[in-house]
Amino acid sequence: MTHMQLPEITVIGGGLAGCEAAWQAAERGVPVTLYEMKPCRFSPAHTLPGLAELVCSNSLRGASLENAVGLLKEELRRLGSLFIEAADATRVPAGGALAVDREHFSNYISQKIESHPLISVVRRECTHIPGKGIVILASGPLTSDLLASAIGGLTGDYLYFYDAIAPIVATASIDFTKVFRASRYGKGEGEDYLNCPLDAGQYEAFVEALLQAEKVPARDFEKIIHFEGCMPVEELAGRGRDTLRFGPMKPVGLCDPRTGSEPHAVVQLRLENREGSMYNLVGFQTKLTYPEQKRIFRMIPGLEQAEFVRLGSMHRNTFINSPQLLSGTLQMRNEPRIFFAGQITGVEGYVESASSGFLAGLNAALLSRGCTPVLPPATTAMGALVHHVTDTDCRHFQPMNVNYGLFPELPGKVRKKERRMKLAERALEDIASWHEVL
Repeated sequence: MTHMQLPEITVIGGGLAGCEAAWQAAERGVPVTLYEMKPCRFSPAHTLPGLAELVCSNSLRGASLENAVGLLKEELRRLGSLFIEAADATRVPAGGALAVDREHFSNYISQKIESHPLISVVRRECTHIPGKGIVILASGPLTSDLLASAIGGLTGDYLYFYDAIAPIVATASIDFTKVFRASRYGKGEGEDYLNCPLDAGQYEAFVEALLQAEKVPARDFEKIIHFEGCMPVEELAGRGRDTLRFGPMKPVGLCDPRTGSEPHAVVQLRLENREGSMYNLVGFQTKLTYPEQKRIFRMIPGLEQAEFVRLGSMHRNTFINSPQLLSGTLQMRNEPRIFFAGQITGVEGYVESASSGFLAGLNAALLSRGCTPVLPPATTAMGALVHHVTDTDCRHFQPMNVNYGLFPELPGKVRKKERRMKLAERALEDIASWHEVL
């Protein structure tokens, strides 16, 4: 069959997962219609009109194979992921992490998707699920109410929790006499992060202000369930006076050149764009009111006169009970023509979302061609993650980042300090073998 004869795939959602899914299907010769509701309608957290907008951070996390997310990125790179291609093309300095210029990243993917001869982009809100044909639902954690209702009717059950995003400050408003440049343990170029040091008194005053601060109230019918990897900073402060010093404000690995020692606590600022005009407060997701954010975050040394380019906010994160509903190919068990991809499946994080989009797009293309959808090896980061999402206890299902705890153990005895690299080596061998037969 030529591509004009192949059954078309409908992708709903132009985020990371939807764009990756559309690209992978189209690159395999299958025509795709991609629905994206922006700019006709924006979610509470989105502001850019382009596709694949990054919201809560510009960081794609660690690049080293010592981190499972670094391995997942390398797998995607070797598989020909559009997401990784765009990230590599638009990266900004971030020590041992892969971070991108948000706007350039969105523009790169938008141009690629919109210029592909087999992808048609329709800019309007989808309020229902097509009753026939192959469909990939990649509407993301901020699925609109009408579509969420349609998904609820399809699945019989969907869940949600609340996610918090961190503030961004203008570089020109930072007092550089009070901060120092350094990456933790000297990784990267050593100047990828700005560090705001706090002494014991400043730290105690900051924690007390967080504990007393006014928060944005939840509506009566909303049950707040926070993802542990994106906990609001004020919630962490409420767990104990030193919790922040062992979390986002830990000073370990950072030496203040002016004192020759580690500060009592530190707030790290990560570069937000290539031009260097903005910095993101690392780990400072929040649901404080806007006035309280300005008041309290200006207590941080170096940010007394901070100009906030973006303040933190809360937003709903919708996800389905994937272990109950999906097979390992990301197809619905009771309606295999429908795939799910992205954070709506319960994968957590940008890289994980793109990974699920890759798999959904690949398998949707195979189904369109009359072939059997495939599973990535369980020994790979992609395979371990999808196995968790689709084959865990459905009674207590919660979103999950990729991590080495999800991987099958290595055979024989392996020294603890060598375990992660051995797992990575095995995964890259297995992903290469899998890629050869696709």
